[in-house]
Amino acid sequence: MPRRPVTPNGYSILIVDDEVNVARTLQMIFEQCGYTVTSAHSAAEAMRKFADGIRADIVIADLNMEREDIGLEVAHAAQDLEPRPIVVICTGYANVDNSRLALQMRIDYLATKPVDVDEMKTSLELLLERRRNVSINRH
Repeated sequence: MPRRPVTPNGYSILIVDDEVNVARTLQMIFEQCGYTVTSAHSAAEAMRKFADGIRADIVIADLNMEREDIGLEVAHAAQDLEPRPIVVICTGYANVDNSRLALQMRIDYLATKPVDVDEMKTSLELLLERRRNVSINRH
């Protein structure tokens, strides 16, 4: 059974960013909101965590880490997980091509750096609420 941490608000986040300071800052912000946060500092590390059974309600991945646009590979792998997490891509280097690819993949949220954290938190809350409502309506 995949491991899913239990938090006061019931949700967990995996932050994937090769900039340790960015990952740590986001981790502190989301932990203050009651999330359990795990970090990976490369796409390869995130893939290992998925293979090891780590599951999160939300995966936030930087677009460019070991190589350009590798965050889309992390997003794709996350979308294949069961249950599927909400997938967020963050980038300081959005262009028409990678933005189009992200939207075609049905990324849940595309954030540009510097990230407006309040906007992201509000959007994640809305996405989580929508997911809860869909789940309730299915039952």
